[in-house]
Amino acid sequence: MALPEEMWQCQTQSCGYIYNPGKGDRKGKIEKSTGYEDLPDDWKCPVCGASKKAFRNLGTK
Repeated sequence: MALPEEMWQCQTQSCGYIYNPGKGDRKGKIEKSTGYEDLPDDWKCPVCGASKKAFRNLGTK
């Protein structure tokens, strides 16, 4: 499992999806070990469809 500073959580009211680079995003065809910064700019949350701007790093307070 990835470290918290490598994971990003979707911050929309209806979601809470956590992007874990150790798992990737099967629905979005993102391979395992793809860092958040390496996701395509048009990547969307697989749960609610939010853009990358709706995510925050879990390693920050």
